[in-house]
Order: sequence, then C-alpha cells, then structure tokens
Amino acid sequence: MGAVTLLVADLDAMTAYYRDAVTLQVLSAEGDTVTLGRAGRAIVILRHEPGLRHAASGSAGLYHTAILFETPEALAAALYSTAQHAPGTFTGSADHLVSEAFYFTDPEGNGVELYVDRARSEWSWTHGQVEMATMYLDPNRYLQQHLTEQTLAGSTAQDAASVGHVHLSVGDVATARAFYVDALGFDATATLGNQALFVSAGGYHHHMAMNAWESRGAGPRMPALGLGRIDLALPTGDALGELGERLRHHGFAVRDDGRTLNFDDPWNNALFATTTDAAHASA
Repeated sequence: MGAVTLLVADLDAMTAYYRDAVTLQVLSAEGDTVTLGRAGRAIVILRHEPGLRHAASGSAGLYHTAILFETPEALAAALYSTAQHAPGTFTGSADHLVSEAFYFTDPEGNGVELYVDRARSEWSWTHGQVEMATMYLDPNRYLQQHLTEQTLAGSTAQDAASVGHVHLSVGDVATARAFYVDALGFDATATLGNQALFVSAGGYHHHMAMNAWESRGAGPRMPALGLGRIDLALPTGDALGELGERLRHHGFAVRDDGRTLNFDDPWNNALFATTTDAAHASA
C-alpha cells in the first residue's frame, strides 16, 4: 500500500494532528500540499481543498487509514502522543488476533487506525481465510506494558511506519468483491456475510477492506472532503500491465500515462497504481 491522500479544509490543523499527535514527520510542504510519513516513506498526503464540503452521512468513502508501526514500543509512543495532544479523537481499541489496534477520528472526521501486527506465525488460516476477531484491548494497560522512558524521550520517532491497510465504506459487499477481487486481483482473506470483505496480496491478513456498516446502498461519491486517492505499489512493470489488462477486461476505464495506472472503483474512490521502484522514487 502506498500513501493515502486526504482532501482537507484546514491544512494547518490537519498537518498539526498528523505531525504532533500521530507522530508522522513532514516530508515535504509545497503550496497546498503537505506530505507526512516516516523514514522517508509517504503515509498521508494532505491537499488543501477549501471549496469542498463534507459528504452526507451514509456516503461511500474512507472508513479509516491504518498506519502500521514496526514495534509495540513505536505504537505505544504514537498512542501516548495522540492521547496527549488530541485526547478527544480516541474512538476505541481492539485485539484482532492478527494485530493490536487503536482507533481515532482526525479533526475533519477521517478515521485513523494505529496498529502493530502480531508475528505471522501466530496468525491462524483455514481454507485461505484468516482468523480475525474484535476483542477488548485496554489502552492504559498497553501503555504500561510498552511505553518506556526511551520511547517517551522520542527514541522511536525515526522508526519506519507505513500504510498497512485502507478500509473503505461502500454501498454493498458483492460489488466490492467483483471489483477488488475479480477485477483488481486481490485475494479475499475474510468475509463477514454481506457486511464486510477483507482482501490482500501475498498472504497478508488484509491490505484493504470494504464494509457497508454505515453506507449500505450508497452510490458513487460526489466531490467532497475526505478521501482523495489511494496509492498502490506493484512489484514489477509486468504486474502493472497485467492489472491494466484485467481492469479493462472487466469493463473499467483505466488511464495510463506509461508509469501509473489511474482508475476508479464503483463508488468513485480514486486509485493510482505504480511499481514499487517508481513509488519509492516519487516518495
């Protein structure tokens, strides 16, 4: 997964939230766009769009951007920082068996997940489906276990992090499966009936998810604040070419500039696919 671009009304406030609370670093700030990330890797790109308004309740769009930290200590440092700088944005936490996660809502209503994976050897798979659950996770106990004097002093501030997955609100799961599994080529790793679908590549628990919990029946999005685009990084140029062919075969329009494929899902969520080398160069 590459960076997630958010269209924002208050660029300064949103930059401060992701920098000061979530502990991302400003990698670049040019005009109306601020790119934040860790260790030179873009995670969240904020683009100032003051003319846009928030989407209506129940619309399709971003459910949350999930930021993956490499160690429990780095996650604890980000959790503590967010609790200190923006305590009112915390919305919950969960042990998902494959990961431990803490949830927030940024100042403009975009969902944010901060999480760390358990070792892959601890994940349980049955017939290609990964076992995930939502169990109680005490944030205060987590901080007691993993927050150290070193992390409080900023020892994890330079540690790498990335977009672990992106979770979308969609109108229905069947249409999401037809696009993200059949056309885009992800593997389905978990399904909650007609409520939610989790998909991935390479045996990960999920790189993307789609749910209809609050958006059942939603149609294509109109221009609004919130999700601007999702970037995907493919390993090779051949894989990128195959993706374009598969999307066209399934009837989806693809814009190809020779380096990047740009296409929309059935709800007008914009996706940009490039190769890993090109993604690193642009970051």
